Amino acid sequence: MSQKLKVVTIGGGSSYTPELLEGFIKRYHELPVSELWLVDVEDGKEKLDIIFELCQRMIDNAGVPMKLYKTLDRREALKDADFVTTQLRVGQLPARELDERIPLSHGYLGQETNGAGGLFKGLRTIPVIFDIVKDVEELCPNAWVINFTNPAGMVTEAVYRHTGFKRFIGVCNIPIGMKMFIRDVLMLKDSDDLSIDLFGLNHMVFIKDVLVNG
Repeated sequence: MSQKLKVVTIGGGSSYTPELLEGFIKRYHELPVSELWLVDVEDGKEKLDIIFELCQRMIDNAGVPMKLYKTLDRREALKDADFVTTQLRVGQLPARELDERIPLSHGYLGQETNGAGGLFKGLRTIPVIFDIVKDVEELCPNAWVINFTNPAGMVTEAVYRHTGFKRFIGVCNIPIGMKMFIRDVLMLKDSDDLSIDLFGLNHMVFIKDVLVNG
């Protein structure tokens, strides 16, 4: 791919951002990201500054021609973006603590993608995602939005049901992590072909079959 790409990461102060950047660096020749914008809110500014400095060092060490930006102005970042990733937490970690502790105090699962905790987080998150979608439609209507924000299934379904925006993909890395774990347990070589048949959603995924070289 010769086209240079602009990627905007909303929730750029997240500890997941360096992992995302590592993927961009490793695949630079297939996915040439020339601009990466890290966006966060005022309450997350300190984390954003730390992550920005770490990411800049990663780019410098890799020697890839990628420009890194940070901002608290989402609209400034979104203009003419090719891809937008979201990995935000409305209410930050104090809200997550409540999402988990309140259900647990009543004997129910406290988890950010399932049960009452997931519903709490979804109710806080979906309106913010809708606002982001509106900005994308105005400022970069041809961009794809890739959502990592939990509850990913609930958020993605809400966008498809209640907005007209269709360039939206919900992603969870749990299946990939499970596949990597199985590869390690079975001590497979990189040349071995591994496929898994799974069902479920987000953090409630079940593997039905594992197939090696077949």
